[in-house]
Amino acid sequence: MTTRTLAFIGGGNMAASLISGLVNDGYDPQHILVSDPDAEKLASLAAHFRIRSSSDNNQAAANADIVILAIKPQAMEEVARALADTLQQSKPLVISIAAGIRETDLQSWLGGEIPLVRTMPNTPAMIQAGAIVLHASSHVSTKQRDLAESIMRSVGLTRWVDNEELMDAVTALSGSGPAYFFLVMEAMEAAGIELGIPADTARLLTLQTALGAAKMAMESTDGPAVLRQRVTSPGGTTERALKTLNEGDLLPLFKQALTDARDRSVELSEILGEKS
Repeated sequence: MTTRTLAFIGGGNMAASLISGLVNDGYDPQHILVSDPDAEKLASLAAHFRIRSSSDNNQAAANADIVILAIKPQAMEEVARALADTLQQSKPLVISIAAGIRETDLQSWLGGEIPLVRTMPNTPAMIQAGAIVLHASSHVSTKQRDLAESIMRSVGLTRWVDNEELMDAVTALSGSGPAYFFLVMEAMEAAGIELGIPADTARLLTLQTALGAAKMAMESTDGPAVLRQRVTSPGGTTERALKTLNEGDLLPLFKQALTDARDRSVELSEILGEKS
């Protein structure tokens, strides 16, 4: 990727993860700026990654080719409105990683007609193992799409959606998804301990089993249903366990859980955009 000047507005965990991924990929740290009101956080990021820093959002964004809004959704309106005049002068590519902030609201706060890409990363992005979905506004060029994807790919797998409304479903599936797997791990570990397996061994076996299953699924051309069938011997232990899970309506329960999460994402988007 051709080196462009990147300005991160906000220096929290996700910004640090993206900066780390970019620098590890060979991006020139002197072309990365970060702005945050926390002086200690700025000093830590600047020292660790050798990037430039500023306590002034407008100063950071003024000469940037790409501005990454890495702030909490609740603070987005105030920060975006304060940046509007600066961004309207240069019209840089703006990438938002704030969940639930819709394009129409963000465009309104930024003054309109900004090349804007919404993204939905999940927490494994903090260890460069994320799943990141992107949506581009009509003002984003093909070249800017490529730039946005290159940046986000530094922390994981990327996929685009053309319909912005799908971002709520994405939030339910991959945004909240790590918590679902943590819950399954928690349940398996607890059950193993109840069956007499030492706690440290139960945890290690659970984590390695989850890792191995995910790795097999990623490397296979077959879907999870086929993989499940392959490891389920007729009349065996796995079949008995799966029968119990199916009798508990696990699949419909997951469908309802993701639907509820999607609906809550829609509600939060409406709440966060109500004042615009």
